[in-house]
Amino acid sequence: MVRPASTATRVVPMLLVRDGARAVEFYRRAFGAVGVVQFTSSNGAMMAELSIGGAPLFVVDEEPEYGSLSPTSLGGSPVRIELLVSNPDVVTAQAIGAGAREVFSVNDPDHGYPLGRVVDPFGHYWEIGRPLTS
Repeated sequence: MVRPASTATRVVPMLLVRDGARAVEFYRRAFGAVGVVQFTSSNGAMMAELSIGGAPLFVVDEEPEYGSLSPTSLGGSPVRIELLVSNPDVVTAQAIGAGAREVFSVNDPDHGYPLGRVVDPFGHYWEIGRPLTS
């Protein structure tokens, strides 16, 4: 896959994990992620750039010696990743089938924003919802 030649500012999540290769496979099965580029550094740490529906995502092995710790090492994560899709029920079920744990099922609360939450096997929380329409 060719990276777009854009200079636009972007915010790209970088997920620190234990066992990056296993994490990449999980994100492929759970969210349909596709690989853009992947490499291993001289110290054995893996880094991959993935794309979920065109949205970039980095997955990186934790490196405690540099203070880069995964939620597994920290005992949890204060960050939730918002994944907006056309059918959150299907994507949530797919993520659970790939090994995520459901925190709460997709529901459509009073504000009209259907949303569910899962935690992946690496400790990252994903809120899976449908975009609000105008």
